[in-house]
Amino acid sequence: MSKEVNLIDNDLLTDNSSINRKRHSKTSNIQEPEHKRSNYLDFSPRFASLKMEDKHGENPNGLLNPNINEIAGHSALNDGIKYSNKPTNGIYKQPLHSTSLNGPTKKIVIRKFQQRNDPNVLNFDANWSILEDSVVKIQKRESAHVTCVELYNIVENLCQMNYAQEIFSRLQILIHNFSDNECARLVEKSQNSSFETFLEMLNRLWDNFCQQLSLIRSVFLYLDRTYRMQQSTSGVSIWDTGHEAFRQRVIEHSGNCSRAVNGILQLIERDRRGIQVDRHLLKSLLRMFMNLQIYDRSFEREFLKATEHFYREESSLQIQELNISNYLQFAQKRLIEEEERIQLYLEYSTSKKLIGIVEKCFIADYLDSIISKGPYQLISEQRLDDLALLYQLLSRVKDGQIALKNAFSEHIKKVGRAMVMDAERDKTLVQELMDLKAKLDQIIIKCFCSNEKFLNALKDSFDFFINSRPNKIAELTAKFMDLKLRTGNKECTEEELDSVMDKVIVIFRFVQGKDVFEAFYKKDLAKRLLLGRSASVDAEKAMLSKLRTECGAGLTQKLEGMFKDMELSKDFCATFKQYLEASDKEKRFSKLEVNVAILTMGNWPTYPLQEVNIPPQLAELQQICAKFYTSKHNGRKLRWQYSLASGVLKANFKPKVTKELEVSLFQSMVLLMFNEKLKWNFKEISENTKIEDIELKRTLQSLACGKFRVLIKQPKGKDINSDDNFVLNEEFNDRLYRIRISQVQMRETEQEHQQTEEQIFQDRLYQIDAAVVRIMKTRQRLSHTQLITETLSQLRFSVKATDLKKRIESLIERDYLSRDKEDASLYNYVA
Repeated sequence: MSKEVNLIDNDLLTDNSSINRKRHSKTSNIQEPEHKRSNYLDFSPRFASLKMEDKHGENPNGLLNPNINEIAGHSALNDGIKYSNKPTNGIYKQPLHSTSLNGPTKKIVIRKFQQRNDPNVLNFDANWSILEDSVVKIQKRESAHVTCVELYNIVENLCQMNYAQEIFSRLQILIHNFSDNECARLVEKSQNSSFETFLEMLNRLWDNFCQQLSLIRSVFLYLDRTYRMQQSTSGVSIWDTGHEAFRQRVIEHSGNCSRAVNGILQLIERDRRGIQVDRHLLKSLLRMFMNLQIYDRSFEREFLKATEHFYREESSLQIQELNISNYLQFAQKRLIEEEERIQLYLEYSTSKKLIGIVEKCFIADYLDSIISKGPYQLISEQRLDDLALLYQLLSRVKDGQIALKNAFSEHIKKVGRAMVMDAERDKTLVQELMDLKAKLDQIIIKCFCSNEKFLNALKDSFDFFINSRPNKIAELTAKFMDLKLRTGNKECTEEELDSVMDKVIVIFRFVQGKDVFEAFYKKDLAKRLLLGRSASVDAEKAMLSKLRTECGAGLTQKLEGMFKDMELSKDFCATFKQYLEASDKEKRFSKLEVNVAILTMGNWPTYPLQEVNIPPQLAELQQICAKFYTSKHNGRKLRWQYSLASGVLKANFKPKVTKELEVSLFQSMVLLMFNEKLKWNFKEISENTKIEDIELKRTLQSLACGKFRVLIKQPKGKDINSDDNFVLNEEFNDRLYRIRISQVQMRETEQEHQQTEEQIFQDRLYQIDAAVVRIMKTRQRLSHTQLITETLSQLRFSVKATDLKKRIESLIERDYLSRDKEDASLYNYVA
């Protein structure tokens, strides 16, 4: 019978038929019995380019096959299978896809080999003697007379004859004996040696043992790779057997393990103290522990305990001796050093535990101490590098960021509240707040990695301390913008002014009393527009645009109406001038430059009416203007606001000094009186002009006690009294031709300030009433608590619950609301 073999295995074939098999005759049609034929296919291990030649053609051991030319070649397959019509080596071959007409296609048939005769079984002891001698010489680092290939083939043939288990057992005994001898020698030589010498001896022993074990494994590779892995039940390799022997009989014997661990720990401690050590020795020994699988239980536990003890003592000493900056740098240095040790000689599995110990000893255990003296000092001194380092270190430990965020927030509240509550800093407060916000923003960006939690803490802190002084920051912010938008402000360019506006909007965003800002900003804007003191209309409109974006159109609607009134007023003045030029009766006024501002009362601030005696020429021009306006707009009523009027007077002084004076209407009324006589007293001026005493004193003070003293006060002094006399200063002179004295109009009086606050309070009452009525009209029925809550959520300013309750009582009295008859805590809307 023939047996069909599919050549699907990648292992190579070796032709041994020249010795172990009889050739078949061409004409023989009788096949031998299957049990008499030898196995023809012999599977060899895959050793690329490894060749063995027997130069003398001898087989001294009875097991080495002199006809094997290649252990890992492929010529045996090529020689054994040839497409020929003749049978060769018992293989009948025919091309697989023949197109011959002589018959059907034939398949390749490979017959089984004959059973190999084993005449050398009795020579096992001789062959093992050769192997044993070679192993011993390898262990003693001596040269052997047998080549590695010859030894390999001895092992291979013994394994094929089922001696694998015996070979492995005897080899194991050799390794154990060698390990015992080396352990005894190590203990003897290192008995009185230092720990460094012991570690070096142990490291050399380990290196030699690994080299020897590698050579032994190469000899017994067939046993290790083929037999032990495929047929053995245990599956333990020679390499693992050697490591186990070294671990049990060298490392874990005679106290060598604890001695090695203690020595390694001493070297690492020296390394931490800055003493130079052999790091290659440490790396080799720790790799030995890892390969022997005792790194975790024998070294790592003791290493982590020693590390915690070392750093706990060191951190307790450093936190007392060093300042916060140096301590943070020292902790960072230790962390970097330990990360370098992991790269140099420690195992990566130790990394997380080791770094965790360092973080705990230097940061977590002293978190309160670091927070108590860290952020406040570093923020105040603007030490950004140290702050960034503090953030990085605290981010490593649990709750570190939260503690730093809370300290950051408390510091801002403390500093900000001190700034806001200091009334002496009111003039520069807004600029200081802008600078503080810019610095803190830079700290969050550069030091805290733009952490959202720190940004929210910054917002909450600013919101807290800015509103700790109710309404004041809103007022100061409006006045600050008034200074920036006036003419004569040469501190910044248009780009810088736009940047200032953005910063002011940031501060304005935290202000709760935005209606206070609106009231003061509207009052100052009115003066800038009416007195021609606005630096740039584009800048004014840009500020309005930013306010509209921030708060909506409700805040800027009236402010935008003021600009519209000014544009309509320009058109009216141009038409009125044309009227004067065309009229023969009023043509004498056409040479005057007349600008009249027609203001819508709802858009502009409320000003008190003052009845004064204006000069006859101005009174006549006023009547002509009013008559012309009513002819264009029938049904409208004009109310003249003299306190905001201004003009230019041409004054002649001695000797031949002529100046143009920009003055308010009240100042011009006083100066025109000196055309009649050169000396007037306070009472006479008051009777002739009908100006209120408070306003008259401000006017006379600006003319007699200011920078440009057109009048001379008698007696001299800064304050104006009712018995003072005033004389025209005929010697007045200045390098400027046109002199502005009307700055007194831009200053806010105490009366104006009080009036603005009263107006704000009254407007707030209206807003509260409107909000309550609006809510009740929608809900129809609400409890007291619900009504208070919803009303507070709709208001743009903060209000006390007691004040809100008073407004509800007022609405009940005016029959907008009513209490429920059954439940007094409920309110009903009255339609």
